Amino acid sequence: MGKRRRVAERRRTTRPAVVGGLIAVVVGGTGFGVYALTGGGAAADEPRSATADHKAVKTGPLSTAEVRAASTSFLTAWQQGRFTEAAAATDDASAAAKLLTGYAKDAHLKDVTLTTGTPTGEEVPFSVKATVSYQKLSKPLAYGSSLTVVRRPSDGKPLVDWHSSVVHPDLKDGDTLVTGESGTPPIKALDRDGGEVTTAKYPSLGAVLDGLREKYGKTAGGKAGIELRVVRGAASQKAQLSDKTLVELSKGTPGTVKTTLSPTLQAAAEQQVGKRSKASVVVVRPSTGEILAVANSEHGFNVAFQGSLAPGSTMKIVTSTMLFEKKLITPDASHPCPKTYKLAGWTFHNDGDSEIKKGTFKQSFGASCNNAFIDFAPKLSDNDLTQEAQQVYGLGMDNWAIGVPSFDGAVPVQSGAQMGASLIGQGGVRMNPLNMASVAATVESGAFHQPYLVSPSVDNRTLAKAARTLSAKTQSQLKEVLRFTADYGTAAKAMAGMSGDYGAKTGSAEVDGQKKPNGWFTAYKGDLAAAGVVQAGGHGGDTAGPIVAALLKTGG
Repeated sequence: MGKRRRVAERRRTTRPAVVGGLIAVVVGGTGFGVYALTGGGAAADEPRSATADHKAVKTGPLSTAEVRAASTSFLTAWQQGRFTEAAAATDDASAAAKLLTGYAKDAHLKDVTLTTGTPTGEEVPFSVKATVSYQKLSKPLAYGSSLTVVRRPSDGKPLVDWHSSVVHPDLKDGDTLVTGESGTPPIKALDRDGGEVTTAKYPSLGAVLDGLREKYGKTAGGKAGIELRVVRGAASQKAQLSDKTLVELSKGTPGTVKTTLSPTLQAAAEQQVGKRSKASVVVVRPSTGEILAVANSEHGFNVAFQGSLAPGSTMKIVTSTMLFEKKLITPDASHPCPKTYKLAGWTFHNDGDSEIKKGTFKQSFGASCNNAFIDFAPKLSDNDLTQEAQQVYGLGMDNWAIGVPSFDGAVPVQSGAQMGASLIGQGGVRMNPLNMASVAATVESGAFHQPYLVSPSVDNRTLAKAARTLSAKTQSQLKEVLRFTADYGTAAKAMAGMSGDYGAKTGSAEVDGQKKPNGWFTAYKGDLAAAGVVQAGGHGGDTAGPIVAALLKTGG
């Protein structure tokens, strides 16, 4: 619960006795109404502990009255413009005072009305209505937020647990709100056919459009307008979050940026991710690296481009590339997959404790049998997988330049059991659908083509390059095992009815504290490659598989 440990663990159901006078406070709404505050004493059932100098310090869960009093004190002072007093009602008065003062001074927000909702334990929801007023321009602003009350460890005083998101849910700690001429002119994004790309047409592209504006707004020929926007601080910038417009008071003149998006595939991608929660997908063209579609069912953080998730068994494509190149195995070579395998004190299991006693490596690949890969670990150096990912697939070099913020994967050098886990896409390996779509695309084309959303000719930027291409033999071997998986293995159900040159790989990545694994799927068909993830969805063949397969069948 924020940067301080919450002491309160459950909501009290016993109403405290009142000592002293009654003070009626109404902030607004029906959540609080009129209630009593203690004065000069405490409720008999509220626990106290004594310090060495005999000063009483309240401990234990917060009472309903304490939550109400602390939150109302903060919200009332904020609404009335008494920012120093409001900040003093939080556990970080300095940060709170700075942001609250800027709310009026820098964001030019006035006539603020805060209306509380019904508290849930220590959390208090509230709605905000205000007017953005700058020079002779003004527009209304309305949104919902929430705060949480915690007990200060030093004296037990209930305070608002301070985070910038209390002021506005789009703010991360260190961000600010500013109204004025936008630092970056707006842009008009176009698809590959010249049609305008908007969030009204493609709801999941908000973060992408923000990134395009930040990257190309100043060079695309537009003129800035007047707007209220979130200006990102250092931490948010490090996380590659873009500034965000909240209210537009006057329109600027947009510049034009053409993207590689296919209107047909983008519309299909939006439709597909809309069928599941926490789903993300990317489609690329293997021969060029052009990004044809990107979509997320959750419209905030762009998991498809910026996610950092264990890719599970889809990583076995990279591992198999390394094993084929080192001549440690061939697709049809006999290679059993034991039920368990011990490595550096760890015991690895297959999904459902399955095993393949007599079979080929291709069959183990198709069944996604973990220990058929992990048992190669003693024959490998700690940095072999890292080098393979970088030199052939362009992963983990932190040098992709796709046109908007992105994460290009991580395959750290690891040893022992962690290195073994990396071979099956666990351990420290981290990817997103963009990365894994690129992996499938590299297999299909035989060479890494860095994905991009905006042509490098627009700004003369340099695209990342891999050190080497796949040999014809290795490419053939990879296509053989991927086609087998698509026809007879874990990807067969999703890929049913596919024709032409195609291949696929499923993945299920375990996440601590999560009941179901993240489901992954990556595949190619002709000059299309795609990858998707459904977080906490279960097996990739059942969750992400139908999304990816549908897009490959759509074409584009």
